[in-house]
Amino acid sequence: MDRNMRQRLMMAAMGGLAGLCLHLLLEVSQQNLVPERLALAATGFAAVFFGGWLSLTGPLPVRRAALGAGAVAAVVTVFLLLTSLRFDGTSAMFDTGGSVLPVLVLALVPLPFLVAQASGHWRDYPTLFTAAWTIVVRMAAAWLFTGLVWVLILLSDALLELVGVNLIGKITHSEVGPWLITGLSLGVALAVVMEFADLISPALVLKLLRLVLPPVLLVMVLFILGLPARGFDTIIGSVPVAQTLIVMAATAALLVTTAVDQSDAEAVQGAFMRRATQALALILPVPAVLAGWALWQRVDQFGWTPERLAGAVAALVALAYGVIYAGSVLSGRRWMERIRSGNMIMALALLAVAAAWQSPLLDATRISARDQLARVLDGRTGLADLDPYTIGRWGHEGASALEALQRKASEPGQEALADRLIHPAVPGRERAAEDLSVEIANLMEVRPSGKEEMREAIVARLAPAERRLWRDACRQSLPDGRPGCVMVVGDFLAEQPGDEALVLMLRRGGLDMAAFSLRDGLLEALSVHSIGRGDWGEAAELIAAQLDGAPDIAPAPVNRLRLGDTSVILVP
Repeated sequence: MDRNMRQRLMMAAMGGLAGLCLHLLLEVSQQNLVPERLALAATGFAAVFFGGWLSLTGPLPVRRAALGAGAVAAVVTVFLLLTSLRFDGTSAMFDTGGSVLPVLVLALVPLPFLVAQASGHWRDYPTLFTAAWTIVVRMAAAWLFTGLVWVLILLSDALLELVGVNLIGKITHSEVGPWLITGLSLGVALAVVMEFADLISPALVLKLLRLVLPPVLLVMVLFILGLPARGFDTIIGSVPVAQTLIVMAATAALLVTTAVDQSDAEAVQGAFMRRATQALALILPVPAVLAGWALWQRVDQFGWTPERLAGAVAALVALAYGVIYAGSVLSGRRWMERIRSGNMIMALALLAVAAAWQSPLLDATRISARDQLARVLDGRTGLADLDPYTIGRWGHEGASALEALQRKASEPGQEALADRLIHPAVPGRERAAEDLSVEIANLMEVRPSGKEEMREAIVARLAPAERRLWRDACRQSLPDGRPGCVMVVGDFLAEQPGDEALVLMLRRGGLDMAAFSLRDGLLEALSVHSIGRGDWGEAAELIAAQLDGAPDIAPAPVNRLRLGDTSVILVP
């Protein structure tokens, strides 16, 4: 047996062992065979250990990779247990915002440092850079192969079932089968990637990512230039917008990092790309500042929650990257070297922040619960905005805050507070839905006038995601500044009782249409079809025409052939 085959068998065994262990531990946890925290510790340790072991094997020898992965897994497990002490049960900790990302940071960021430490230079940036991207590319290629294996397995199963052979189906539908298949495939793939390390190189990925840098720069510049014209109100108090800005800042930081590479010799060389990299580094603080501002507006209005605190920390991290990158460019020569040094500092800072988040130093549930309690007691938060349901999910600190509110509610004159605590609805979600409904009502006009009740009834029955789509479409402006949406109400279906509604909206520069009817109080979506041969023209002009005039609802110029209880028509 040659060396490559032995390596494949070893990696397959490691992957299969990982899948088997994780399956068994999850079964033990679900069956409550051991205490919750013991199950959490064992499962967390196994997941981090096997993930780190498979990632490090190749850059490091198998034994050294196992020791390094074990050390990282032990640290992560300790912080997981610390976090779990905030809650009565371990499952509740993962329902709190910002609970997963710090664990991933603690589990993944140390891996390149372990590879660099093996060479005796844990702070050597070229070694860290190469190790990090090698791990990313190897794991991405291995998971891609694993996905392909699953596609082939499912196709093979479907084919064999046609002739009555259900062998593959029995394996894939067993409890342990999918875990073993995934682990074995991942291990074999990593072994093959190790054999062809010269071909599967991070260099290609870095070159491809650099191609994205100019378009991302253009998008960010257009956003910054267009924001004053559009108005800063579009981002005030919007958590989704803040999240988008943070992701965009992270993307920009990633692209700048790929452009400066591990040294000046490997960095971008052309004048255009160097200037584009500098420009992207210079504007990186802008989305971070805007994200922080948007979050702060929300916090100022409604107070801290774990989700908002996690967003604020992410915005501060993005701002730190932005300040380092922009400051490096403004410092003049050797700006690339300063960015590389900043990246290493920020990697260590990320570890510190993630550790603090998992420890009592930065307990999001404590900060949020005490802030919400203080806001209610001093009157900054009204009873309509009080969310006992959400506060009650913040572990021991949330329970303590509710107990304090209960004591307050027992005092004379606090009957309204007592009633609010007795009926803990989900006002956060209700408020979000109500805000969307109000905004749509303010933006979407109805034609003919006087049919607004139809709009309110339809919007009230829409799913939250659909309401957001309508809101976003209406926020687009016609050339004259009016919202880019209108609802036309009329008797479109003559044989059906009542009116129907046709909604016209701008979306991605084109026209989007949706139709609805209300039958016995239930919302029914209708199909919209064109029966003409011509084009209806510009979407904005069409919506403006409906806003300016009365709807021209008339019988369709078609005849039908009755076939029993149905009919058919011919459409050109």
